[in-house]
Amino acid sequence: MSRLLTCLAFCLCFSTGIALEADAADLANPLAYAPPAVTHSLISEIRGGVFVHALGTREDGSVDINGEVLFSKPLMPADPLMAFLVPRLHLGATVNTAGATSEFYAGFTWTYDITAKVFIEGSVGAGFHNGETGRFRVPDRLSLGCSPLIRGTGSIGYRFNENWSIMATVEHISNANLCHANQGLTNYGVRVGYSF
Repeated sequence: MSRLLTCLAFCLCFSTGIALEADAADLANPLAYAPPAVTHSLISEIRGGVFVHALGTREDGSVDINGEVLFSKPLMPADPLMAFLVPRLHLGATVNTAGATSEFYAGFTWTYDITAKVFIEGSVGAGFHNGETGRFRVPDRLSLGCSPLIRGTGSIGYRFNENWSIMATVEHISNANLCHANQGLTNYGVRVGYSF
């Protein structure tokens, strides 16, 4: 099966004129995230980690604890590109350890495998927070304008094996100027994931 996938990948690249630079091991794996043909559980992955909170703003100087659950894809196309386009639903929370802004969030995650080990990821959704929304500024809090906010993340990760991975993540919440204040909040951190 591995040789068949390698042959198909070579033919595709040759026919489109793309130069092959990946090694033979990477050619045996699809480039886009493709879950197994049969879903074994409702949950596909759980993650946990630590973020540096709002670095460089009036809320900096503390740490967030992050936890997230990613659900299995509702559709699993055989084509790797189509499989990438189908997102996973996620639910999670980022809780500040010093009483600053925390959030509960939900949204969609897209994962793309650069190699069998290295992947990049993006997500978008809504974040419900306990931060300041008023017009008057609080000295040690950001003015976020309203709740919920638009939440987005970007990650680059590495898979140790089929179950364990680690990723560097940037998380941002903002109202895209839909409310009277839009200072936004950005956290930077590291998370560990366990896939089922």
